[in-house]
Amino acid sequence: MQIINSIVTWLNFKRLYQIDLFKKFPFDAQREVIFGLVDKAKKTKFGEKYDFKSIDSIQKFQERIPVHTYEGIKPYIDRLLKGEQNVLWPSEIKWFAKSSGTTNDKSKFIPVSRETLEDAHFRGGKDILAIYTNNYPETNLFKGKGLTLGGSHQINKINNESFYGDLSAILIENLPFWTYFIKTPSQEIALLSEWEEKMEKITNATLKENVTSLAGVPSWMLVLIRYILEKTGKNNLLEVWPNLELFTHGGVSFDPYREQYQKLIPTEKMNYLETYNASEGFFAIQDKPESNDMLLMLDYGIFYEFIPTVDIDKPNPKILHIDEVELNKNYAMLITTNSGLWRYLIGDTVIFTSLYPHKIKISGRTKHFINAFGEEIIIDNAERALAEACNQTGALIKDYTAAPIFMEEGKKGGHHWLIEFDKLPDDTEKFTNILDVTLQKVNSDYEAKRYKDITLDKPELTVAKTNLFYNWLKSKGKIGGQNKVPRLANNRKYIDELLVLNNNL
Repeated sequence: MQIINSIVTWLNFKRLYQIDLFKKFPFDAQREVIFGLVDKAKKTKFGEKYDFKSIDSIQKFQERIPVHTYEGIKPYIDRLLKGEQNVLWPSEIKWFAKSSGTTNDKSKFIPVSRETLEDAHFRGGKDILAIYTNNYPETNLFKGKGLTLGGSHQINKINNESFYGDLSAILIENLPFWTYFIKTPSQEIALLSEWEEKMEKITNATLKENVTSLAGVPSWMLVLIRYILEKTGKNNLLEVWPNLELFTHGGVSFDPYREQYQKLIPTEKMNYLETYNASEGFFAIQDKPESNDMLLMLDYGIFYEFIPTVDIDKPNPKILHIDEVELNKNYAMLITTNSGLWRYLIGDTVIFTSLYPHKIKISGRTKHFINAFGEEIIIDNAERALAEACNQTGALIKDYTAAPIFMEEGKKGGHHWLIEFDKLPDDTEKFTNILDVTLQKVNSDYEAKRYKDITLDKPELTVAKTNLFYNWLKSKGKIGGQNKVPRLANNRKYIDELLVLNNNL
């Protein structure tokens, strides 16, 4: 084992040196990235429109290229979906990562180039191993296999040359052949779309394997772990895989799940490593086990810009590059990528916890949302679903808020809606069912999490007493037109306060 670790350390030496370089010289690394992207894309339709050939400074790039939301860049993506090439990026675009939608669309289709696969996602996977083995040189990780739990959507054809699916499915489809010597289950099982069948086959395929690491979204992995324990009759996961030592997680906050994982994997030797990996690219890795932040990876072919969230709604907000950001300020993140997303507002907000090296924590979204399980419910989804529920039950809503119901032992997750009605629905159960069904219609990620109640149960509705929200705002000294009830929250801070007040009214 010592020989294997020595070989891995030797192979990782050059990469760790490169990481150390961009830690020390972040602006130089990012300047090299952006000029490389602009130069490579100068003959694309987008590059010709904005005269990339004449861009010779970051300032000129920022002045020339507008900030894009998904709606703004969608016309170009639609052309790619129809098979046109050399639109946003010069190399062939045949993969599209499907993720939750926007105000106008149920789903987004994010272009994924070969460069993004190789230079961001796959490099990110290798860097996780490099960083982990550097922190734990005596690791036994390579004695066994890694169990990666991907999404439940198979790859689908758009046309004969183009395909879409969950990012995880795209990554699995494109993994180098040698990775299957160190990963489990097989590609055939990993890409199954039927979740119950998938859990059963993963369990059967991995029980006799020496699994030393797990990777996936905490909520989905928790469902699989509980299924495995139920099937095997074991009390904890170490009785199944005694050499388990690492869970690499991302997608949603790990904090609500940490205690449950510690119960199910009861050893201090278990390590947890957070990553920031999205359909749009691979962005950051937790590089120190004792920290709760992540190192921003600056040489993955992604150029970063940051808008102070206090300025996000201003007509011409000041937009900063990596050399201009400050500690402990909330920023909306802009990315320019090697798949042709040019100054794309990803929707996430981050806070820098360190400079030199630049480390971040995900602080939220640019809009109110619920994303405790990867469902990414946004305000527009909520408003449309509530409107449909009111329309079909004769209800009128005065005020509302919603928050997650976090998973507990023996209990699945869900959403808790606290609604004050001006006119009650004629049937509250019917109201809740329509709310649930409509959310599934307008948000594909929520639909996936609600599939057969595997991860999320149906919503829970609490009818608020008259003037609950007014009294709550009054208690906060926030009566007035500019003060609003938080419609959606990714934690239970607001709803729990409101529920206590509701019980006392």
